[in-house]
Amino acid sequence: MAVDDPKTLVSADWLAAHLGDPDLRVLDASWYMPGSDRDAHAEYMAAHIPGARFFDIDEISDHRSELPHTAPPVEKFISRMRAMGVGDGHQVVVYDGAGLFSAARVWWLFRLMGKTDIAVLDGGFPAWRAGGHPVEDMPPILRDRHITVARQAHLIRDVSQVAAASKLGDWQIVDARSPSRFRGDEPEPRPGLRAGHIPNSSNLHYATLLNADGTMRDTDALKAAFDAAGVALDRPVITTCGSGVTAAILSLALERLGHRQHALYDGSWSEWGMYPDLKVVTG
Repeated sequence: MAVDDPKTLVSADWLAAHLGDPDLRVLDASWYMPGSDRDAHAEYMAAHIPGARFFDIDEISDHRSELPHTAPPVEKFISRMRAMGVGDGHQVVVYDGAGLFSAARVWWLFRLMGKTDIAVLDGGFPAWRAGGHPVEDMPPILRDRHITVARQAHLIRDVSQVAAASKLGDWQIVDARSPSRFRGDEPEPRPGLRAGHIPNSSNLHYATLLNADGTMRDTDALKAAFDAAGVALDRPVITTCGSGVTAAILSLALERLGHRQHALYDGSWSEWGMYPDLKVVTG
């Protein structure tokens, strides 16, 4: 069981104890891979944690980009959060229906916007239900809430910055995709993308950081997983994956380990694998 920390990860029991707090806001950020045959919003409407708002990762994104669910402009983030009644002074807890998957992406997005009072629900909605905690099927009544945002540019990397890191080696690039996708042994789930990985990157499958029940492993096990992947925890890290979702699980784990110099490649393989002039390594 992970140690409760309102800035990174909290348990279902912690959330149950604080659910009635007036300045607590709960977000259902469920999102599933293409072809999963799961409808995140429909599942939210059928049952969710009492008071939870639905955070649509695809809608609250930069629609000017051709890439999937890239970080939204500050103005759009502010607009959506105010409409959801999420603002200054709130402790936010975000969860998803898979256990620990897409919720970490929203944790990272809030931190990108300068909001640090946010935690991921360890084990997500499955852990909440397994604990016998209540659910409801009615959306909450929303009231506008002012929110102040200060974008933290050091937490995000674009393709040119990642290309430079790949060449110079000053930042470690760590890929959260499965080993078979990293090697290029299986096709990417999104059509039109080449198979393989960014040159000079390491592979640490996000699932390696999780227990069988979808909760995050303890810090000793997390450290051992990074060590086994050849990631030096005393050097800066860029996390990446297929589309910037599971990379955030690596970012969350690094934060749990006290590693503060990490950034996420927002375009991830959806961008790198699309451009023929960017080198790809297989094997």
